[in-house]
Order: sequence, then structure tokens, then C-alpha cells
Amino acid sequence: MNGPHPTGAAGQGPAALEAVGLGKRYRRGWALKNCSFRLPAGRVCALVGPNGAGKSTLMSLATGLLAPTEGTAEVFGRPLDDPAHRARVGFVAQDKPLYPGLTVAETLRLGRELNPRWDGAAAEAVVAQGEIPLKARVGSLSGGQRTRVCLALALGRQPDLLVLDEPMSDLDPLARHQLMGLLMAEAAERGTTVLMSSHVVAELEDACDYLVLLSRGGVLLAGDIEELVGAHRLLVGYDDAEQPTPAGLVELRRTGRQVTALVRGDSPVPAGWQHSDPTLEEILLAHLRSPDTAALLTDEARPARTASAASGVAA
Repeated sequence: MNGPHPTGAAGQGPAALEAVGLGKRYRRGWALKNCSFRLPAGRVCALVGPNGAGKSTLMSLATGLLAPTEGTAEVFGRPLDDPAHRARVGFVAQDKPLYPGLTVAETLRLGRELNPRWDGAAAEAVVAQGEIPLKARVGSLSGGQRTRVCLALALGRQPDLLVLDEPMSDLDPLARHQLMGLLMAEAAERGTTVLMSSHVVAELEDACDYLVLLSRGGVLLAGDIEELVGAHRLLVGYDDAEQPTPAGLVELRRTGRQVTALVRGDSPVPAGWQHSDPTLEEILLAHLRSPDTAALLTDEARPARTASAASGVAA
């Protein structure tokens, strides 16, 4: 949706977000562990994973709300603790924090006064689209209306990186469609990089061109969605068919006599098997059911730095 993209990291400018060996530990254990990937600037990235996979922790680290326990991350080439990068990042958290006693108009005015790059027209357009009275107090708004106000504040900042944690979870289908269209138009017009988490795969597949799949606090898949889908094949056979080579096998499932296998690579299809292109949802579910499968990152998604170099150790 954003035009052709280079497939390698070499020679590119700083990534919108690059994590190397990133980890965050709480008292209960590790939320992220050895998380490494690269999100090029200008992409619209789906951040996917089961509950507890580390999605919200990764987003809080990327926006500077948390400090990592180990590893490093950079936003547009600057470390997370660099105050200069804060102005370039917009964030809508899952709990949509706002001051309930302020009116919508006062909330937008506060956004204008706190952000030197404020775009009042963009912020007001989000509110007007939802027909939200400017005189209404935030505490009286529905969940979907509060989401709109949060998105208005985030877009009004004119961020270079927009981070959205389950932004559409409390919206009706029409509002989801409207706001997704608005976000995509913003990304296309300004070249904004978007990192968005959601459990609705169809919603992400229609809007996003990049993917990061987390499981158990680590990265299972990362890269251009078309490239990742093209790296997999779905095989269907029966019990007496020759099984696909284990080297490329992600998951093998049996339903009665029928056997379905998701494999990587372009090796010849074994005799007795039929093959087809899998959907993104089939790929995601297979990898989540097989979390011990080796991680797959496209060339574009591999960090330019190594974990040892990031920590100052000679590679």
C-alpha cells in the first residue's frame, strides 16, 4: 500500500524501530526475552501474538514508558532514553488514559499546548467524524468515543512513529472501518510508520504490509507480509502419502485420514500431496501452535546491529 520497498537492510537510513536482544523482566518473570527485529520507516506493521506474548511491553519500551532490562532499541537511530525521540512518537495505550474532568475541547487544547508540531485540523477531523460534542466531558463518553479522542491526540502530534495498542477493540464495525481508513490515509500522506497490535487478523491483513509475530516474549516471524506468506506452502494429503521433509515442516495436523502440513521453502512437493498458498491467518495459527519452530525474519527485518555490538562487545 505504500509502494515498493527495498528487501535488505544494508544501505537504508535508520529504521523506525530496531530492537537487538531486547528484554524486559518483571517480578513475575520475563515479558520479553532476546527480542530482535527491524521495522523500516514508512511501513504499517501488525504486531500479533497471544495474550501475555509481550506486545504491550514492547510498545511501552518503544515509546520510552519502560526501560529495558537487557538489550537495546533505537527509534529512528536514537536510543530509547534520548528525549529528542519522544516528540516523534505517538502512542495510544490499551486503557486509553485521558483526564475525565476535561471537556473534549479542553483535551484538544491541552494537546495543542503540549506539542509544538500540533496539527489541529487532523485532530478535530477525528472527533468530528464521530460526531462527538466538543463540550462533552471525557468522563461521560463511551469507550469508542474515548478511543476517538485518544487517536485525535495521537494524530495531532504529527508523529513519525504511531504506536497503537489494540486501538479498535471497543469500536463498532463502522467506526473501525472509518478510523482504519483515516489511519491509512495518514500513513500514506505523511509517510508515518505505524505499529499496531490487534487480535483481528482480517483487520490487520487488509491494512498492514509488515508483520511482527511474538510468542513467549520472542519473535517468531518478522518482515514484509507478502514475502512471509510467499515463504510458506500448505500441503494436503492422506495417511498413506509421503510426509513432507521435516526440515521445512512448521506444523502437521490430522483430521481423520486427511493430513495438512504447513511447510517453508520451495522444495519439491512430495508425491501424493496437493499444495496451495496459505492465508496469513493459517500461517499465524500454525506458528503459534508450534512456538518451538525456528524464527523466520526476512532480510529487511533483520537488525543491522548484532546483540554483541549493541552491548559494546566486539562481534
